[in-house]
Amino acid sequence: MPALGSDMDEGTLQEWLVQPGDPVTRGQVVAVVETTKAAVEIECWRDGTVQDLLVPVGETVQVGTALAVLLEPGETAGTPRGEASPTAAAPAVIEPEPTRASEKPPGPPRTASTPHRRRWVSPAARRLATSLNVDVDAVAGTGPQGAVTIVDVEHAAASAPSEKPRAAAAADRAAQMRRSIAAAMSRSKREIPHYYLADEILMERALNWLTERNAQRPITERVLPAVLQLKAVAVAAQRFGEFNGFWRERGYEPASAVHVGVAIALRGGGLVAPAIHNVPEKDLDELMANLTDLVARARAGTLRSSEMSDPSITITNLGDQGVDAVFGVIYPPQVALVGFGKPAQRVRAVDGGIRISTTVQSSLAADHRASDGHRGALFLAAINKLLQQPDELEK
Repeated sequence: MPALGSDMDEGTLQEWLVQPGDPVTRGQVVAVVETTKAAVEIECWRDGTVQDLLVPVGETVQVGTALAVLLEPGETAGTPRGEASPTAAAPAVIEPEPTRASEKPPGPPRTASTPHRRRWVSPAARRLATSLNVDVDAVAGTGPQGAVTIVDVEHAAASAPSEKPRAAAAADRAAQMRRSIAAAMSRSKREIPHYYLADEILMERALNWLTERNAQRPITERVLPAVLQLKAVAVAAQRFGEFNGFWRERGYEPASAVHVGVAIALRGGGLVAPAIHNVPEKDLDELMANLTDLVARARAGTLRSSEMSDPSITITNLGDQGVDAVFGVIYPPQVALVGFGKPAQRVRAVDGGIRISTTVQSSLAADHRASDGHRGALFLAAINKLLQQPDELEK
């Protein structure tokens, strides 16, 4: 069971998408796990063939518990598990990569169980069931081969005896999520020596450039200012590596790539911060598409495990909530969080004169074990400079 954030201690296996004997590849979705925040698609970390499924559907297990056993490519299942083989290595176990999750002790060994037969549910029907709090496993499917369709979910929601149980379940889920977030943030403030810095960014050049760029495109292809901020933070983090990584028991571990976590408020309450991967290598159009897709899937509860466990630095943007600035709490094991407030017109000294300019307050919460205020100031200054050269972020 991978750790999908510092606020996760356990998860419930909701669905197996593979069976013993199935070949799997790195990055393939093999299972769905329910956490306090969402139903997360679990990806396989290596190529191989499924030998055993160790955890049955519906069981809740601790982070670090082995979920399945894989055979390496070319390996056979002729040797019983637990016996040494002179020609084959021990079967691989589906579990989180050590650099991608909080370090947790492994759970007790599990015995093999009969694999769960996958029910065919369209992605749209699953998202609708989540939003309506309908148990999709209890819905009778009328589609091809018994597939559950949107109409099936709507009929199940309409025939529910009362709204009160659903409302109560949603309230319980929100309360549980709040407890998990509170535990993670308490740990962060207790263990991480935070320091905070702020900078004011003149946004007129970037906003004018973006307005001209968007005017040449249809509405569906326009880029939001938040994407410029996302790219600027990622490029700066690539240059200042002490803000892009993890603090573990062995000390600071720089990340191999810049995977930016984006704080997303959920409609039912609570917060998730899944990652957009390899941000500096992507252009603005691709990042806009990634951001739109990520927000939609986060609110529909269909995130992937790598998106939850990979963020190497996080951005929170509360400008749409009308606040001038935000000073966040670092999400362990990360070591930095960048915040942005609302763009607003303010009286400022610009080029030796006084005028009204559109500015944004940026902030940095950083781990003093991995960096210091001097480097933090240079990091924020780099973000500011990049936003003064928006055409450079297009690449």
